[in-house]
Amino acid sequence: MKILSSKQIHKWDAFTIEHDNVSSLELMERAVSKCKEWLETNDYLKHSFIIYCGKGNNGGDGLVLARMLAALNCPVKVYILEPGHKGTEEFQANLSRLHLARVEIFSIQSGDKLDSIPPKTILIDALFGSGLNRLVDVTTGILIKHINDSGNEIIAIDIPSGLFADKSSKENIVIKATHTLTFQTCKLAFLLPENEAYFGTIHILDIGLSPAFLHGIEADQELLEKTFIKAIYKPRKSFTHKGSYGHALLVAGSYGKMGAAVLSSKACLRTGVGLLSVVIPSCGYDILQISVPESMAIPDICEDFITRTSIRTDLSKYNVIGIGPGIGTENATVEGMDQLLSTNKSPIVIDADALNILAANNDLLKKIIPFSILSPHPKEFERLFGKTEDDFARVVLAREKAKELQVIIILKGHHTLIAMPGGKAYFNSTGNAGMATGGSGDVLTGILTGLLAQSYTPEQAALLGVYLHGLAGDYAAEKKTQEAMIASDIVECLGDAFLDISGRKKL
Repeated sequence: MKILSSKQIHKWDAFTIEHDNVSSLELMERAVSKCKEWLETNDYLKHSFIIYCGKGNNGGDGLVLARMLAALNCPVKVYILEPGHKGTEEFQANLSRLHLARVEIFSIQSGDKLDSIPPKTILIDALFGSGLNRLVDVTTGILIKHINDSGNEIIAIDIPSGLFADKSSKENIVIKATHTLTFQTCKLAFLLPENEAYFGTIHILDIGLSPAFLHGIEADQELLEKTFIKAIYKPRKSFTHKGSYGHALLVAGSYGKMGAAVLSSKACLRTGVGLLSVVIPSCGYDILQISVPESMAIPDICEDFITRTSIRTDLSKYNVIGIGPGIGTENATVEGMDQLLSTNKSPIVIDADALNILAANNDLLKKIIPFSILSPHPKEFERLFGKTEDDFARVVLAREKAKELQVIIILKGHHTLIAMPGGKAYFNSTGNAGMATGGSGDVLTGILTGLLAQSYTPEQAALLGVYLHGLAGDYAAEKKTQEAMIASDIVECLGDAFLDISGRKKL
């Protein structure tokens, strides 16, 4: 799904009006009828409604909804925020129509005392749409606070008022919606953690905007969906053997952190790699051989951590290398990573402590082979590339660094960002809060390494790997609950995830 800016969405509306022989008023009716259907399907029509409208087209949506609800005998009141101008043509046309319906209409002006809100009344936010690009004024701020403080259920049309679609809203006062009924496509604002308190549950309603417009534009940001992922996935062929699916090398573990090596190894194998070798400190030899007997252990001469001695100069026997889970940041380990980066000739997966080594030794960044995959969580990203003022700036920085270093940056989070060397960015649609648990990132490292070993391109491995990781997490949460699930559960549910994307099983 392409993620469009507010300007692009406005152009999409205009394109539909021009090419589909539909007026702006008819398009508004079409959009709001989808909102009405959603309310009906979700059993809201037994309630009373208060609809708060601005005087733009989002307010026009609110007026149309008021008319439709009144026609269904729902008690409706409308409050119009008066900004000192007449409003858009669409707003005025729908206001004239609403005067013919059984709806009480009130105005809110600066200094007015706001009416109390009856409990259990459903509040509809139609003050501002996604075109908002300024801070709200004092009167609007007071109204938004009044709505938020009511304790009532709030349903936002298009986007919660005060929330910017394409930039940070940290300085604004914003409606805190229970549900947001947005149109046609996802907005960037809905994918970033700083806005979590505002949009509630997102519902994307198809209002029939012209698909020709979407086919004709290039979006530099997309939301990953199953159909896209299914096109990447490669089913196994019958006449194959373990050599057909690659030989991966993982560099993982240190004293007290051998669990990271075990988790990444199991995930790599569960992702389908043909052969797996694992460089570990010698203290982890028995642990790995017992926990992951399918792997081949390469113990370092050092007891507690990995040094350069176990990272062989000739790495050509491996299709891919993954480094980082639990390796620590000892000087000898830094030397080993330097050696690996200096001798390796193909893209690798870099995570966890390997990222911390890069952050402390920036000169190593230039040694990374192009199209390698870096998978930091937000703190690791900050250590690597510096702080940002907000989540929008962090997305921009990730995309800039991916392009500058010619690497793939996977910035982990609820909607994990995958920033590509060519400048394009993807956001993941799978995963849940139960995955915020120790070892989850080590599992992703193993998945990415396993996919790269199987001749997926780095871009394909990153997209498929992140999606699979989240999907396995969704299955794990379904079985164990978000609270009880652990990283091992994600590994155990990778089979369910593969069944799902292959079409053999649905979540």
